[in-house]
Amino acid sequence: MKKKKKKKNTTGEKQTELKRYFGARAVLGDQRPRQRQRQFHRSTWMTIPKNTWPRFSRPGISMTLLESRDGLQYFTFEHSRDYQQIQFKFLDSVESMDPNNIVALLQMNPYHIDSLLQLSDVCRIQEDQEMARDLIERALYSFECAFHPVCSLTSGTSRLDYLRPENRAFYLAGYKHMMFLERRGCPRTALEYCRLILSLDPDSDPLCMLLLIDFLSLRSREYNFLLRLYQDWEVHRNLSQLPNFAFSVALSHFHLSQEDQTESEERERLKHKADLLLQDALIMFPGVLMPLLDLCTVQPDAAVSSHDFFGPRSIMPPCLSCLSYIKSKFIWVLLWLEECVREVLRRVDAKDPLVEDCQNKRKQRYQSAPLNIHRHVILSEIKEATSTLPLEVTTQSVMGFDPLPPLDSVVSYTRPERQSVGASNESTLSLFFRSLLPNFNLQGEPMPQDDLEVAQAGRELNQEVNRLMVAMRDMLANIQFQEPPREDNPDRDEGEWD
Repeated sequence: MKKKKKKKNTTGEKQTELKRYFGARAVLGDQRPRQRQRQFHRSTWMTIPKNTWPRFSRPGISMTLLESRDGLQYFTFEHSRDYQQIQFKFLDSVESMDPNNIVALLQMNPYHIDSLLQLSDVCRIQEDQEMARDLIERALYSFECAFHPVCSLTSGTSRLDYLRPENRAFYLAGYKHMMFLERRGCPRTALEYCRLILSLDPDSDPLCMLLLIDFLSLRSREYNFLLRLYQDWEVHRNLSQLPNFAFSVALSHFHLSQEDQTESEERERLKHKADLLLQDALIMFPGVLMPLLDLCTVQPDAAVSSHDFFGPRSIMPPCLSCLSYIKSKFIWVLLWLEECVREVLRRVDAKDPLVEDCQNKRKQRYQSAPLNIHRHVILSEIKEATSTLPLEVTTQSVMGFDPLPPLDSVVSYTRPERQSVGASNESTLSLFFRSLLPNFNLQGEPMPQDDLEVAQAGRELNQEVNRLMVAMRDMLANIQFQEPPREDNPDRDEGEWD
């Protein structure tokens, strides 16, 4: 009889990782005595419920097994009729552009997923990181309580279709939680969440986790895992054509060659392979070098900065620039990088045929980026990357709870049409935005022909969107939120809990 594989608990991994860095006293703090008074029974894999959270009751989300095929289970989340009505109210709150409306909705429905995600973004903008992280954890807990009994997040066989709107919030909650973990100094646990999100839909990779998984692997020193992933996926996914993988795989070989337990002969082999891989990466993507050196606050020498190969001619098209800026904050071994750069210049001057071949590939490929890369860039919030997004992305409204939804979405229910409201019922906030932007139109009334023509002009519309975003950030920075009510009744019946 086979021994049942123990389920991995990423919450425990996170606590262990934090304790290793900062010590148990600093991590647990005053949580220890409160553990005896925990008000939650259910064992969860992703988050630990907190006593400060509102009392949990099923919000109306459930998970259904659609089919099992080829050893894979395809699931989907479903919304009850009551939850659909809450979702419609949430959309109304978003359109009002007043975060206090979302707070009021959460007071009545403290585990509504999209409200938790949207309010988390607002708290993060206000630099309340603790509250932002807490709201994401609450959303993950609500999702996990709705899991199907046979759904396993650790087996790698559970699939969740991003085309279904009900499933997208789980992707986004997992992504945001992963980023909070990485910022807190838990790259190993963040890597597990990255692998989880990638496993839900590895073929489509809707959030383009392949642009991040190598960075987290390097941060957590999981070099062998990264190389295994590269070898297994290179054949059908061409990972070597992604700038991040081209450089990170070379860096993984180098770090493995420097480990004490590596034998001398193996060290030489790994170091030689790392040299070749980094040289090939620099030849294929020469435009990465200067931003990388700038990120490392290193001034290139005259031989490099004056050479035409790494000069203005190497500037990448916007699509390729998006890929390169995502996560290039590697701790590079600068002496090794310098050696390889000099060797690349020697090969360029010697008319190595690989140089021309790579130049032709860059011209033929990387003409435009798919939607999942644009979605990842928006979620990453890296200024250098977002500035390279094309006009068709920057001129459309992007909602934090569903950024750039797929064009072929599988919609299970639709929002009922709203009756048009007269201008006299516009909110103060709506009038404020109307005074800022002549073309701002919250309720969709027909605009004069002159204004319509101006709105359709790409450059001017882009400027208006940017002005709107600046105004929203300034406004949100001064909004005070009401705290949700807490239920701290110690005498309530524990048997009522799920």
